[in-house]
Amino acid sequence: MARLRPARTCRYPNSQAWARYSLRKPRKNYVRALPHSSLNVFKTGVESASYDLAVALVCERLVQLRSNSLEAARIAAGKFLEANIPGQYWFTLSVYPHNVIREKKMATGAGADRISQGMTLAFGKPVSVAARVRPGQPIFLIKINGGNVNIAKKALKRAMSKLSGSYRVSTEQIAKPAAS
Repeated sequence: MARLRPARTCRYPNSQAWARYSLRKPRKNYVRALPHSSLNVFKTGVESASYDLAVALVCERLVQLRSNSLEAARIAAGKFLEANIPGQYWFTLSVYPHNVIREKKMATGAGADRISQGMTLAFGKPVSVAARVRPGQPIFLIKINGGNVNIAKKALKRAMSKLSGSYRVSTEQIAKPAAS
C-alpha cells in the first residue's frame, strides 16, 4: 500500500482520532478495513533482572508517529545495539499505533476539475496507522548495565533521526528490590 502524501501532513494530531474497528460489530465501524501496522516486534534483547540503568527516548511535544517511522527507528537503534553490545540490553517500544489515518484521493492532470468531486464527501480511505504521543511519554526504553550508557544514548540518537518531532534522552537508575 503506497503512501499518497508525506508524513508531515499528519504529523500533528489536530483532528478527531479514528480508531474504531470492531470484530463483533463490523457494520458499526467507522473503519471498514484496518490498514496493517508495519510494527511486528516490540521487545528485543535479553530480559534480565540484573540491569541497573534505564535509558528512554521521551517525547517533548504532542506528535503523531506513523507505524513505518516507528519501525524504521526501532530497526536503526536495534542494529546499533546488537552490533556494539550483543546480548547485554533489553529494548522495548512503548507506544502502539491505534489511530487510523485517512486520505482523500484527488484526481490530477488535465480535466481533473471536471472529474474530481473536490471536498464533497471527503471522509477518505484508511491508508496507515499512527500512534499519538503525548509530551513526557517514553517511546523507546533500553535497560542496560551502567558501562554501556553511551552506546544506548547513541542508539536512541539514531532512532531520533527517523522520527518527526522533538525528543530528549533521559537516564534513570532501576531500583533493585530489597533482599529479605
